Amino acid sequence: MNRSFYIIMAAQFFSSLADNALLIAAIALLAQLSAPAWMTPLLKLFFVLSYVVLAAFVGAFADSRPKGNVMFITNTIKFVGCVAMLFGGHPLLSYAIVGLGAAAYSPAKYGILTELLPPEKLVAANGWIEGLTVGSIILGTVLGGVLISSTVSQSLLSLDMPSIDTGIDTPAESAILIIMMIYVIAALINLKIPDTGARYVAQKTNPIELIKDFSVCFKTLWEDRLGQISLAVTTLFWGAGATLQFIVIKWAQVALHMNLSQGAILQAISAVGVAGGAVWAAWRVPLRNSLNVLPYGIAMGLVVCVLAIYNSDMLPNTPLLTIGKMQVTLNLLPAYFLLILVGWLAGYFVVPMNALLQHRGHVLMSAGHSIAVQNFNENISVLGMLAMYSLLIWLDLPVQYVIIGFGLVVSLIMWLVIRRHARNQAEYDSMHLIGEHKHQD
Repeated sequence: MNRSFYIIMAAQFFSSLADNALLIAAIALLAQLSAPAWMTPLLKLFFVLSYVVLAAFVGAFADSRPKGNVMFITNTIKFVGCVAMLFGGHPLLSYAIVGLGAAAYSPAKYGILTELLPPEKLVAANGWIEGLTVGSIILGTVLGGVLISSTVSQSLLSLDMPSIDTGIDTPAESAILIIMMIYVIAALINLKIPDTGARYVAQKTNPIELIKDFSVCFKTLWEDRLGQISLAVTTLFWGAGATLQFIVIKWAQVALHMNLSQGAILQAISAVGVAGGAVWAAWRVPLRNSLNVLPYGIAMGLVVCVLAIYNSDMLPNTPLLTIGKMQVTLNLLPAYFLLILVGWLAGYFVVPMNALLQHRGHVLMSAGHSIAVQNFNENISVLGMLAMYSLLIWLDLPVQYVIIGFGLVVSLIMWLVIRRHARNQAEYDSMHLIGEHKHQD
């Protein structure tokens, strides 16, 4: 990997760190406003709405100029959303502005990998990017939990300048101020990303033409024998991952008797597993063998079901280890193990699928357009799953039933994807397409 790749990794780390810390701060802000419980998962829904609504346009924008320039502009949009949330904007609408920046950021972030690297390095690159992204999710979630904790927030609020009313009076607001500084760091790193020299044909600006182009790209990827399998898997993964983020917080409250700050840290335990699985896949799975990991998706769904069975009352609350102010007890060890296992399985099967999808998209169309199609599908899944989860919470369905249903649906869909791939292969062996070079017009 060259120096440019590491700069991209650093920029992605800080931007994702801020995104995930801001989610926890926004949840705290909703609680501060006494918002109903069903509104919490809508935060993520509002965040990803831009991925769907703007899918036809962000790919063209990402391919219209150097990717580092695109990443700087879109990171600035995230900062604006943060400012809106800090100064009285509704958390849902403010987080939607951050989502707008993220939607335009993603095609540049992933598209630049296909400009920098040959196909055989895409699994490794995706493994490290996903591992680093998950690392930022871990630290971002923990950071958000720490910043809204009473001890840290009181220290931050005590730093108010004398005789100047900053208007920052709550733990959520002090956390958002720190998160804004992280977005600034990410923006400064974006400025260091070099121009890869990749240039595409002049991008259309007519919205109708852009939508037509997007629909052609959408159809092309879904009709490709390899593209449709990898697209189906990544679509399922991101929808499931976004929903699981909220399920874990709810499960932590009900089954493990944790508050929001503790539940946010517990989420990070699963992310440790994802990082491990992603790095393991980057090391062990070449692009040509990427489809061999599909059965791990079925296993992940079944392990999620096991979460519904466990609660902290099954074992004694015996202290085993103290890390700072965090105490690890015997009755939490099974929960940690299950979450790490779910994460590891998820990371191991999604990284090769992500790399395969990027490769096929790059071969069949431009980098920005293929990532935009991927984001559209993945975030339709996120919207659908989060809307369903919000409905189930509004209906006051026990979280244990939600978890079991969620896990079984994931396993069933993965089984159907495997069956589809087997039928494709029975008709025509498409494996030789892996590794082919970009089509020339």
